[in-house]
Amino acid sequence: MFYRRAGILHTRYQDERQLWPFAFDRNLVAIVLAVLLAAPFVFERLYLVTYLLPWIIWSTAALGLNLLMGGAGQIHLGYGAVIGIGAYASVHLLRAGVPLELAMLGGGLASAVIGSLFGAAALRVKGLYLAMATLAMQYIVDFVISHFEVISGGTQATLQVPPARFLGVPLSSDAAAYYFALGVGIVVTLFMLNVKRTSFGRALAAVREKDYAAAVIGVDSFRFKLMAFFVSSFIGGVVGCVLAVSYYRAVSPDQFHLDLSIQLVAMVIVGGLGSVLGSFFGAALILFAPIVLNHLVGTGAELIGLSISADLRAHLPLMLYGAMIMGFLLWEPLGLAKIYNNTRNYFLVWPFRHAR
Repeated sequence: MFYRRAGILHTRYQDERQLWPFAFDRNLVAIVLAVLLAAPFVFERLYLVTYLLPWIIWSTAALGLNLLMGGAGQIHLGYGAVIGIGAYASVHLLRAGVPLELAMLGGGLASAVIGSLFGAAALRVKGLYLAMATLAMQYIVDFVISHFEVISGGTQATLQVPPARFLGVPLSSDAAAYYFALGVGIVVTLFMLNVKRTSFGRALAAVREKDYAAAVIGVDSFRFKLMAFFVSSFIGGVVGCVLAVSYYRAVSPDQFHLDLSIQLVAMVIVGGLGSVLGSFFGAALILFAPIVLNHLVGTGAELIGLSISADLRAHLPLMLYGAMIMGFLLWEPLGLAKIYNNTRNYFLVWPFRHAR
């Protein structure tokens, strides 16, 4: 998981196909799963609801976006709108008396259909033009949700989520809502771990590297890109249902604006395109870095006796947070990684240059 295998010679196909071929990996996954399952009994409610639950939900959303960006190499700046479609569709189905299991699938299908419609038009362009097309989707969906009262009730309206049951278990308690989100997250994670080993995942990899080269070897690049949009949007719609039912408990138009889409893109890029584990680390960084920076700024100001105005203290952590994210994003393009490696190697070798 945190290293690359070297010198491994498999003698059976079963060994090659294992998700976690090493005992260390299997033990680590078992420990992490045990901690997540025991979290409602170990951690206080504040940490469970404020930190752990949103981290699981946004990590699942980052996994869905990573399938499109890291798997197919297609940028998407409207994924917040996709999540909003799933949230509103599932909430309306719940208010109509549909069971949560079907409402969640309905929200996913609504996001998948609408996302595929926009994707079919957007996939005729590439690069910056594709980013602008998906950005247009974000603004169009925002406008429709806000101004059509039959969907949201108006720009200032809030739709309450009715009491729901999943597999017969009411999601009224924090522990039940947490396990519901955790179960969906585990299913999506296993799907992402296995999709790379399927023909669908290999076709997406070919399209990601060179779409015209993939077309030469018989891969229909447009069809597989559209399938990537469909599957990614379906996961986003399911996450929207989970977000509304287990975390927000109510939905409003201001929850799914452009800033959410930008944060999700940052989670994927910082964590690593195509990396399942990186989606969790990226979500943790985007969610918790402002909190940590705010605490450090306040603590540092108190230690040195510096008086910081409330307005500056509110904006300084965000400025540091933005600078840190920009550093992550520009680490490779500006050659900072190469400079860092060269400098490190120089100081590691320098003491031995004049050794006899």
